[in-house]
Amino acid sequence: MPAPLEQGHPQRDRAASGRAVVIEDLRLPDGSAVPCPAAPLLAGELLRAGLRVEYGTAPVAGPATAATAADGVFVAAFPGAPGHVGLGVRTDPADRSGTALARAALTDLLAVTTAAPRTVLLASPRSFCAGVDRAIETVERALERHDGPVYVRKQIVHNTHVVADLGARGAVFVDELDEVPEGATVVFSAHGVSPAVHTEAERRRLEVIDATCPLVTKVHNEARRFAARGDTVVFIGHAGHEEVEGTLGEAPDHMVLVEDVSDVDKLQVEDPAKVSFLTQTTLAVDETTDIITALKSRFPELREPGSEDICYATTNRQNALRMVTQQSDLVLVVGSPNSSNSLRLVEISRREGTPAHLIEDATAIRTEWLAGVTTVGLTAGASAPPDKVDGVVAALGGLGPLIVREHELTRETVHFTLPSSVRSS
Repeated sequence: MPAPLEQGHPQRDRAASGRAVVIEDLRLPDGSAVPCPAAPLLAGELLRAGLRVEYGTAPVAGPATAATAADGVFVAAFPGAPGHVGLGVRTDPADRSGTALARAALTDLLAVTTAAPRTVLLASPRSFCAGVDRAIETVERALERHDGPVYVRKQIVHNTHVVADLGARGAVFVDELDEVPEGATVVFSAHGVSPAVHTEAERRRLEVIDATCPLVTKVHNEARRFAARGDTVVFIGHAGHEEVEGTLGEAPDHMVLVEDVSDVDKLQVEDPAKVSFLTQTTLAVDETTDIITALKSRFPELREPGSEDICYATTNRQNALRMVTQQSDLVLVVGSPNSSNSLRLVEISRREGTPAHLIEDATAIRTEWLAGVTTVGLTAGASAPPDKVDGVVAALGGLGPLIVREHELTRETVHFTLPSSVRSS
């Protein structure tokens, strides 16, 4: 499997050198305001430059100004859609380094504003899938129903924003069960856990709410079935991923992990006539097909699951992205760096020859990515909140006129029932 991809996000690339106030509204003399929807883009650049960032407002002389003020305020306004949009940043004039960084970041961002419309192609489906919706709602219901703390083993889904939001609402995220007090309530994440984790939860008398995605549960059931008939079960997946660890734990003495075609060449099995395979649910379809082809070549009697293990949502998001990749100068994938299905979307775009970047949100977009770009393909992994996609569209609209076109491959209607312990009575 490919090495992890780099991700654009507002990390500090340099030591903090000062404070900047990014302008969200430019206030006109008549009291009206020019909005600055691209403020998150400017904030991200300043954070990466090492500045501490806040948001605020600033006055301007008129709706079409492009001026530098002596008090450390740098602002610009230009035609947008609709009306005017602007950009602005305020710094302490005594902080020469911070002021220079802020002015440079604003200047660079102004260089990628456009008078002609820029186009965003929205791949659909994108963002939350049924399994992610179910897992998040499970935690929300648990928080409503329990007076004491609700613990969640690992990240409920692989997204920084989702975890932060649930944490702010009272969920306590832990890495292992020994961090959970005996008798407390714990939610198992959408990625599933091994039987050993269930056993440990019973030993500690924990109240378990299992939010494992039903499609992951299906793979667990298949692993036990194949192992019970004496097969060596080849599991195609990424080492270290929580879903992989949970699935391998279903039949540890009968399963072997492969990550790419070269692993297939090195496989040693007890009986070549008794080999079956399963896959992680969030893999790239095309690469997985290559591995399965190699397995069938080595083991002609290879047994396979009754239906595809790669989940419908992963497949839909990959196919939807392919619809827009060839029409785009740049692809942005909203998702977190530990999200397997989000990373696969970036890889697919790059294999198609279109530059692509994984971003947590609009603040992660780097100015240089937009230079010369007239069409942006935009999607999101199955664990990424849809409002973060909306934020990217709004921010790009802050750089000039924007045309947004949705390319819908299919409409998802799948819904999974919540765990019985959190269902409404």
